[in-house]
Amino acid sequence: MSSIDRSAVEAAIKGYKDPYLKEDLFAIEAIKSLDIQGDTVKLEVELGYPAAGVAGGLKQIVGLAIEDVDGVERAEVNVSWKILPHQAQRNLQSIKDVKNIIAVASGKGGVGKSTTAVNLALALQKEGARVGVLDADIYGPSQGMMLGVADGSRPDVQDGQFFIPIRAHGMQVMSMAFLVTEKTPMVWRGPMVSGALLQLLTQSLWEDLDYLVVDMPPGTGDIQLTLAQKVPVTGAVIVTTPQDIALLDCKKGIEMFRKVDIPVLGVVENMSIHICSNCGHHEPLFGAGGGERVSEEYDTELLGQLPLHMTIREQTDSGSPTVAAEPDSEVGLIYRDIARKLGAILSQRAKNQAQMFPEIIIKSD
Repeated sequence: MSSIDRSAVEAAIKGYKDPYLKEDLFAIEAIKSLDIQGDTVKLEVELGYPAAGVAGGLKQIVGLAIEDVDGVERAEVNVSWKILPHQAQRNLQSIKDVKNIIAVASGKGGVGKSTTAVNLALALQKEGARVGVLDADIYGPSQGMMLGVADGSRPDVQDGQFFIPIRAHGMQVMSMAFLVTEKTPMVWRGPMVSGALLQLLTQSLWEDLDYLVVDMPPGTGDIQLTLAQKVPVTGAVIVTTPQDIALLDCKKGIEMFRKVDIPVLGVVENMSIHICSNCGHHEPLFGAGGGERVSEEYDTELLGQLPLHMTIREQTDSGSPTVAAEPDSEVGLIYRDIARKLGAILSQRAKNQAQMFPEIIIKSD
């Protein structure tokens, strides 16, 4: 029989606090199993969010803490994660094979929403999640170009009615840009746009996604409200800049999602600091502290602050966004930290118990 005090081992494990949830592994229900075999302790940790970037550190810190317990000669710590579906607004039914839908939105255009959306999606994937991207900006779709999808690429169609998403950087992607030419103007009224987006969402054969990141159209008008009411969104991320006028529109975006009962998971402050490409000087061209003030005012999280840096634009324009091109660069690590924080916040929300959409097959007699 082992002479190791189990309570002492548990106390050692409790010394580690999750960096995003600020609780120990028992409190966040991340301990899958704890076995003591002779002088060896075997611990299985299962987080509720993708965490490839911190798993190694967790394993080392907790392992060393356990080995400090009297009688322990060896600690075997394994870290994994399991992403569950979480409740959407007003108990809307989930989309088949999509666990969580995250809307990335902004109250106005020009704040880097699409760039943030694509890098957030890539960051979630780098952290170990299965991710898809839906380009909901019907009037100005850009995700295809940002992800390096060749012009003229078209999704395959199954059974004459379902789209098979295009693969780009390992992610599943759908966009109106894949159905029209880049020179085709989308001269549509609101109901047509809403219908087109719902078709892209529900008639695409998504394959076992943990997260579907939706790049929303900018603004807070009728189209955005309609989509927010009909698409089962697990949570929203608002993108802003520190500029006062952008912050006013950021607040409108938060209010819009609250109006339709969609939780705002946090705010991303883009173009927070300008970094000179010649001398490296940092300067807050658009002001400072705006994202933090809005987050405090609306009791949400400031997920992260991203610099205004030329390489972000260059890499995105080239079809290889920063997280794909340089995942371990300073900016790449900021995006990945935002992804982990977002996943952690979402993991604490109510689980989705609603039944999935039934499969609908339309036949012509």
